[in-house]
Amino acid sequence: MTAGVNTIIYPVKDLDGTKALFRALLGTEPYADEPYYVGFKDAGQDVGLDPNGHAKGMTGPVPYWHVDDIRTTLAALLEAGAETLQDVHDVGGGRLIASVKDADGNLVGILQDPTG
Repeated sequence: MTAGVNTIIYPVKDLDGTKALFRALLGTEPYADEPYYVGFKDAGQDVGLDPNGHAKGMTGPVPYWHVDDIRTTLAALLEAGAETLQDVHDVGGGRLIASVKDADGNLVGILQDPTG
């Protein structure tokens, strides 16, 4: 079961330039502003900028589906024919992410927030 797509992460080469673009678009400052990740929140949506995304195999923005059990979901995606792009890993505070690509090369991210 998912809670929908609530996070999208963009691989960026020019972190400062892209940060300025999203400040202008969203009219807000980032909630996270680190050399390795910049995050914005707007209208229930989390928008991330990853300056290392291209090196991780990201070819464009990756939508992240919020799921209850990331390992079970990842196994189901792999069984359905997906290929692992990034295995499950903690990105801080217990938040787990992983990503796969389908047979057409489309990227799909999954994300599990820590429980209460």
